[in-house]
Amino acid sequence: MELEIFSFFSGLGLLDLGFHNAGFNICFVNEVNNDFLASYKYTRDKMNIAQPEYGYADSDIRNVFTETKWNGIYEDVRKKGIVGFIGGPPCPDFSFGGKNEGGTGANGILTQVYCKMIIEKQPDFFLLENVKGLMQTKKHKDFFENLKRDLKNSGYFLVETLDNALEYGVPQYRDRLFLVGLKKSTFGETPDFQFGYGRIAALQDVLDLPWPTQNEFAVNSHIEKPLGIRENLTIQHWFDKNDVLNHTNANDYFQPKPTTLKFHSVPEGDTHGKSFKRLHRWRYSPTAAYGNNEVHLHPFKARRISISEALAVQSLPSNFELPIELPLSAKFKMVGNGVPYLMSYNIGKGLYTWLKEHIR
Repeated sequence: MELEIFSFFSGLGLLDLGFHNAGFNICFVNEVNNDFLASYKYTRDKMNIAQPEYGYADSDIRNVFTETKWNGIYEDVRKKGIVGFIGGPPCPDFSFGGKNEGGTGANGILTQVYCKMIIEKQPDFFLLENVKGLMQTKKHKDFFENLKRDLKNSGYFLVETLDNALEYGVPQYRDRLFLVGLKKSTFGETPDFQFGYGRIAALQDVLDLPWPTQNEFAVNSHIEKPLGIRENLTIQHWFDKNDVLNHTNANDYFQPKPTTLKFHSVPEGDTHGKSFKRLHRWRYSPTAAYGNNEVHLHPFKARRISISEALAVQSLPSNFELPIELPLSAKFKMVGNGVPYLMSYNIGKGLYTWLKEHIR
């Protein structure tokens, strides 16, 4: 039996790619940003992954199921078997570095919209992904607890986790909140699902390793790999693994102005500033955020990192590429917004394995 997925806030589709490769069938995709949606289609085509059986909707999520076509499709799919929703509503209103407007913000309210849609449409299972601020800031935590109460009252058993991408083999320090809901009428009153599939190490164990701190910056310099670190969590490992200099998007980076001294003055590994953080080749990256306010510099080249390098930081397969013609700003935004691929895959694989064992 196919496990069908309706995907919302799909973005570039990194969460979807992980769930697809874990075994789910992504049968419907909803993304309102047309640049993101075009790139979603492009990447699937390049990777020879079939496009969603029931297509794409670029409607605002509030309007998707008011359209007879999509509502009819959903009801038909439900009759065939097990159906789930996955989605990561926009998170700036809950982020520590964001607007902090919470559930009343223009983006924050979409989390409530997503949960209300789940309650109305009653999929067999769902996944909600967001930032840790949703559960750790008092104001936002109250909002989150109210959402969970409503979901429980509508018939769902809930399991949540706050995980870091490093725990799943991603070369990036990035906390993500995942909430899974399992419909009691489908899986029983107290399903025994737990997160943890694919974790390679506990976060603190990774952080306690003797990672290098800073080295003087020099173009095309050489630094020996330190002893005692996890090489598979380093920038150098993933740049090599993905052959980033020969990737389709290798030259997709903002060209530095000759007068920009910061491209030469910031030491390798200095990531303490709000912006102009230079990655260290033998360490993992800070969270991937590639907008105007946070610039990640290449470890040993006097420039920002490229799209191919950003994709590697997100642990994507080497054959994942973006269309050349899109604006660079759009490409960096869609890459930075995505859930790290290996994290997505392992969260998806754990859920897929459990569902296959518990379908009654």
